Amino acid sequence: MPQPTENYRVIPFPAARKVIVDAGRMGARRPLIHGLLELDVTVPRAFMREYKARTGERLSFTGYIVKCLAQAIQADSSVQALRDWRNRLVIFEDVDVVTMIETEVGGVALTHVIRGADHKSFRQIHEEIRSVQARPRSSAQSGGLVKLAQRLPGFVRRGYYWALRQNPHRFRQIAGTTIVTSVGMFGNGSGWGFGFLPLHNLGLTVGGIAEKPGVVDGRIEIREYLDLTVSFDHDIVDGAPAARFAQRLKLLIESGEVLRS
Repeated sequence: MPQPTENYRVIPFPAARKVIVDAGRMGARRPLIHGLLELDVTVPRAFMREYKARTGERLSFTGYIVKCLAQAIQADSSVQALRDWRNRLVIFEDVDVVTMIETEVGGVALTHVIRGADHKSFRQIHEEIRSVQARPRSSAQSGGLVKLAQRLPGFVRRGYYWALRQNPHRFRQIAGTTIVTSVGMFGNGSGWGFGFLPLHNLGLTVGGIAEKPGVVDGRIEIREYLDLTVSFDHDIVDGAPAARFAQRLKLLIESGEVLRS
């Protein structure tokens, strides 16, 4: 029995978190490989600060990462391949990026798919994210199956996830082709994160950003570094193409070219 001096609350377990529990269990059983990258994002961050000072608008850093990811995949789309029930790899040329968007403080982040991110400009992706933040119901993923899954028994949900992975075309319609999880948006300072990768074969976890000394043209300067985790399903993506992809992504993010174009 509780002691009279104890202070506590009892609240219902949020139904929306049932899907998160499923994701954790599925992701723990997969043969994942992770790359921990430290990227110098001084150039793009300076651009965003200058843009905000000039216009008053805060650009989405998550949107910037999404665009760079899509462009890096475009050079070798096999890194986002999906395996079907006949043990074949289905390689989609278009890049549909799942991103987690916080629409309310303390709530479960909304899973939103940015379709054709490789064909959209950074500006279009930025405006799509801001639109979903302002009007969550505008996202195609805000209802339907997402709401229904919260009411179903766990074994039914897990059976559905298994069946979904057997059909890459249906999988892409529901869940896109790759995913970005941004844990750095919730706090300051450096640090890597290891996000769930329950269904996709390629995913990014955006960690913290911190100022550190760096060497530029033989001089030591204070630079801004982003901690980024790149995760692959090793059954689908081998080490060499994964390393080449990580290098392409690093160059794209550090250059800021996506913003200038």
